[in-house]
Amino acid sequence: MDPAGTPLGKMLLEEITPVVMVLRTPSVEEACVKNGLSFVEMLSPFCNFSNIDVPLRTSSDQPYRLHKFKLRLFYESDVRQPNIEVAKERLKQVITKAGEKENLELISDPPQVSNLLDSSKSELLPSWFEYLNKELIRTASFSEHETFDHPVGCLLVVSSKDEQPINRFIDLFNTNKLPSLLNDGAMDPKILKHYLLVHDNHDGSSEKASKILSEMKSTFGTNECHLLCINSSQDAKMEHQDDPWASYKYDGSPVQRLGCCLDVDDISALKDLMHEFSSKHVIPYMEQKVRILNQQVSATRRGFRNQIKNLWWRKGKDDPNEMPSGSMYTFSSIESQIRVLGDHAFMLHDYELALANYRLISTDYKLDKAWKRYAGVQEIMALAYFLLDQSRKEAEYCMENAFNTYLKLGSSGQQNATRCGLWWIEMLKTRDQYKEAASVYFRICSEELLHSAVMLEQASYCYLFSKPPMLYKYGFHLVLSGDRYRKTDQIKHAIRTYRSALSVYRETTWSYIRDHVHFHIGQWYALLGFHDVAVRHMLQVLACSHQSKATQELFLRDFLQIFQGAGKTFEVPGLQLPVIDISSLKVVFEDQRTYASSPAASVRESLWRSLEEDLIPSLPGARTNWLDVQTKLMPKRLRESNVCVAGEAIKVVVEFKNPLQVPIPISNVSLICELSRSEEEISVDTNASTSELANDEDHQRFGVMVVSSDSGSVILSEFDFSLGGGEKKLVELTVTPKLEGTLKLVGVRWKFSGCVGFYTFESILLVKKIARGKRKAKAKQSPLNDLKFVVIKPVPKLEGHIRSFPEKAYAGHIQPLILELKNQSNCSIKNLKMKISHPRFLSIGNKEVQHVDFRACLEKQSDNKQGGTHANLKKASQGVFLFPEDVAIKGDKPLLWPLWLRAAVPENFLLYIIIYYEMEDASSVMKYRTLRLHYNLQVLPSLDVSFKISPCPSRLQEFLVRMDVVNKASSQSFQVSQLSTVGDNWGISRLQPIDGIIPSQSLTVGQAFSFFFMLKSRRLSSVDAATHVPDLSPDVDNDVILCPESVKEPLVNATHSPLANFHDSERLQHGIHNQKDDNTVDFVLISRPLKSDTNSEEDSDQPQLFSHHACYCRTASTSPISWTMIGPRTKYHNFSSSFCEISLKMTIHNSSDAIASISISTADSAGQSDALPSQGGWKPVVKEIKAASPKAAGIIAGNSPESLWSLKPVASPVSSFIWSGSSSSNFQLAPRSSTDIPMQICVFSPGTYDLSSYVLNWNLRQDDGGCDQLEAKESNPEEMRKLSGTCSGYPYFLTVLQSV
Repeated sequence: MDPAGTPLGKMLLEEITPVVMVLRTPSVEEACVKNGLSFVEMLSPFCNFSNIDVPLRTSSDQPYRLHKFKLRLFYESDVRQPNIEVAKERLKQVITKAGEKENLELISDPPQVSNLLDSSKSELLPSWFEYLNKELIRTASFSEHETFDHPVGCLLVVSSKDEQPINRFIDLFNTNKLPSLLNDGAMDPKILKHYLLVHDNHDGSSEKASKILSEMKSTFGTNECHLLCINSSQDAKMEHQDDPWASYKYDGSPVQRLGCCLDVDDISALKDLMHEFSSKHVIPYMEQKVRILNQQVSATRRGFRNQIKNLWWRKGKDDPNEMPSGSMYTFSSIESQIRVLGDHAFMLHDYELALANYRLISTDYKLDKAWKRYAGVQEIMALAYFLLDQSRKEAEYCMENAFNTYLKLGSSGQQNATRCGLWWIEMLKTRDQYKEAASVYFRICSEELLHSAVMLEQASYCYLFSKPPMLYKYGFHLVLSGDRYRKTDQIKHAIRTYRSALSVYRETTWSYIRDHVHFHIGQWYALLGFHDVAVRHMLQVLACSHQSKATQELFLRDFLQIFQGAGKTFEVPGLQLPVIDISSLKVVFEDQRTYASSPAASVRESLWRSLEEDLIPSLPGARTNWLDVQTKLMPKRLRESNVCVAGEAIKVVVEFKNPLQVPIPISNVSLICELSRSEEEISVDTNASTSELANDEDHQRFGVMVVSSDSGSVILSEFDFSLGGGEKKLVELTVTPKLEGTLKLVGVRWKFSGCVGFYTFESILLVKKIARGKRKAKAKQSPLNDLKFVVIKPVPKLEGHIRSFPEKAYAGHIQPLILELKNQSNCSIKNLKMKISHPRFLSIGNKEVQHVDFRACLEKQSDNKQGGTHANLKKASQGVFLFPEDVAIKGDKPLLWPLWLRAAVPENFLLYIIIYYEMEDASSVMKYRTLRLHYNLQVLPSLDVSFKISPCPSRLQEFLVRMDVVNKASSQSFQVSQLSTVGDNWGISRLQPIDGIIPSQSLTVGQAFSFFFMLKSRRLSSVDAATHVPDLSPDVDNDVILCPESVKEPLVNATHSPLANFHDSERLQHGIHNQKDDNTVDFVLISRPLKSDTNSEEDSDQPQLFSHHACYCRTASTSPISWTMIGPRTKYHNFSSSFCEISLKMTIHNSSDAIASISISTADSAGQSDALPSQGGWKPVVKEIKAASPKAAGIIAGNSPESLWSLKPVASPVSSFIWSGSSSSNFQLAPRSSTDIPMQICVFSPGTYDLSSYVLNWNLRQDDGGCDQLEAKESNPEEMRKLSGTCSGYPYFLTVLQSV
């Protein structure tokens, strides 16, 4: 790439060019002012030549052609170093004027990051950067240590109107107003002079001017004089299609056209003048001077001999001048001549000759410690290296060396350091070293804030253009730049840089810097009067929960000040204070489903559906509800909408959260709705006027007309509340449509300190919990359709609740309750049905007992027989209760119905009730509705009851029952008062006095007791009835009183409602309802709380009853065959005469429903098989008992003292007793029957014998009708084990004594 074609190359060809000093008379300026231009401004556009094509020969004999060339024209007063303060003010004006052009761009949205990366550099960089950099470079012009700004020629200009023009030419150059560079000796006064006579054609013909020109040529030379005629246009209305003076148009003179008096001939004359002056005067003069200086330098300084001589001379000098300005050098010194040679060669594009001379002089300046001149040479050397496109490393080294040297000079080198840094930056940009260029921008930042702001902004773009883009550094340097712009009151530039930084930080997690940018942009926009844009940015920092409390207060205070300064109320879409948690949005409406309370509306819809399946009427062919049919009759646009009833509120629950640590007040919170009747759209909003919404873009988008709620179409609720720091609050908003039509929930609005915020549900994809009814699976619909409702005409609505439903109760507690139902409508409802989710906890009572005392409902009357019937309640299938057909509810008269509550088990219990009812009005759109009730009950532990039943070994159908009771309550004591068996098959009696079991008459917390009872079956077998086996047990009944006799408590009827209903529910919970199993028994334990523990008078007046149910307690073992041995326990016999024969009887009972094949195998006491344990008798070891008195017999029969008797096994191989009957008996026993088997033993010696040495084998077989079932069981090993078995004999001890 040609270095001259790069931005730096173009800049060098414009800035390092020959300077021509212009000396003119006032008359010349008067003629030029007619065109709105000065003389220099009039000529400057024609001083830049893109192809001047002048042949040159400088240092070598090889000529080259100069194509691009430019002259810089300056008045003699401008040929001086610019004043620093004036230069700063000029730069400030440039920056301020650039900011004024940014007004339109400030209001637009900041660009996206993707757009930044895709845009070209020219589109992103502000256009005024280039102009500003040129101005910064020019602040270091006309320095003593550099000669490319020293004029190479002088253009003396006199008007034809001036008197004695020849004398005026002489006086112009001899004036005391010449630049200080000439007067101080820094510049050679012998420069090129060219004389120009200007004639204004408005003053007349040019004959006088021609005569003056002839006189000039005779005085100054023919080639050095020239005549220029201008202002040939008489009407001053010339318009130039290609305006060469476009860059000189000022805002102060917008009316006058520049160059209006110059016609085409005048412009051609200007071009020819400057072309001839450059090609025939300036360039040849510079060429000649380069050749002369090159010869002088070659003779004195080039070559090894001259270099050694120069070095030796410099080292021999006294202490050199260390002044940084280097004033020891004049224009005639060899060092100055070499610098002039190099600069002239550079401006004539002979960069090799220039570089050779710069190298030559660089060492001299370094040895002389002329640091400013040394830095200037290093700087121009780097530029020469760049234009030659040679060593990049050398170019960067020279540039950095010059830059560092300038910085070491302090304030005197600051302007040169800035210029050097800008050259260096452009050099790095040309080589795509943007990251390194950004670091140079950072280094040339001075303490002057405005200058630093511009440099930091340009550095940020270098980070953006680097590969890969460094976006975070780009944004960070923009923020640094904007902060400095703000400190210098350049607000528009500060906004521009911060907006660009926002493109980077908007999508990042760097919340603190993002808040900083938004906050300050909002402040600055407010200062400029753009309150709408300021509010939009301040809204972004309101929900700054991550900030400290002090910062949040600052943000909030400034936000409110902006609103107050605006002097009007704003409609703010998406106001983030407070924050609305849209995921918590819940819409509750009532169609055919109504709710008795808010908790009922929060229950999952699937649970309600499962309960109402048996209540809702079905259509033929499929289970559905009226809404599925009704939607088919609706218009197509409304089929996907929900249905609500006019006059009934729709509830919307929204969570508001304060993200700040500062409390905030919120007022006028309400819904935004649309209600349409026919095709007319009506927007309902009680908090805004028509004009406010009409001016708001979001509300204009709705395209609706605004009416207030007092118009009669809707009723909207409003809420005022305050949120503490970090507080969340659920707010229930309602809208009640009064007319039929289509209602749509649009959003929610609120007022916060003078600004009205609103949030539209359409702005996000809603994911919400909406209580919805059963719908058929249809095509997927938009979530916004869930916020649309078809409003139908009013229909009756049933309201209901359970009076005094408790929040807590102990397990087993039975309480009477009242269900109250009311219909406020004048239209009656009928055909009521009710279903309860947990009949185990809640039972429906009889209407007749509503006014009966609680005790009377539960007491067992004396005339009642055991086994009374249950309450005759009219029930349909699946536990649905049918209210009487004559029940109708209308008007203010409520329906009261008794209920029974029993806390069944310790848990947090949730009760669900659905009441179905139909409309009596046949013309109603809704044919039926349901009322849903929901209650929560915490059940606390009370008594834990368990039973263990053991068969009585001596009697059939009698069992020993052990009841264990533990008080697991935390603070309540109880009294057990009654134990009952359910049904007619069992009777129970107490085995011990109650006073001996519970001395304190109550169970305190954590206390446990065991009770023992005798359980007897009321069903006698055929054998028992025939043989009249004596019953040794006391009389038994279904109920046993457990409280002391001093406590007079009436018996509770466990077979009547409500205990019977609750017991049926318990049986359903544990097994199959009404299952007939003769081997199981159910118990009901009745208890009461200790009266001294009651906490209130109300509790003491109201009787409290607890019931504890135990179902399916088994009385039989795993074997269906049971038996008992009947016979004597003590026998006297004289063994001296013969052995003793004793007759026994075995009663066997078959409790199964199958025929049992039974075999009994006996074994003697000795020689028995290994399968049975030794059952041998015991013999006395005393030598002789002479007389067996009754006393002795009693001792032997009882526990004999060890000194008299010692029993031990007989080791004799002879059997102590033998079974004298058949050793094996086989027989069959009919189902559920008993039989007696006679047995006999022979005893050979006195002793106590265990007659358990027998084995009973049984096998069940079905009759012919059960063959299939038997085969099925035989195929299952588990079932086979239940069809047969082997049992060992029960222990039966017989004592045989020696008689006298």
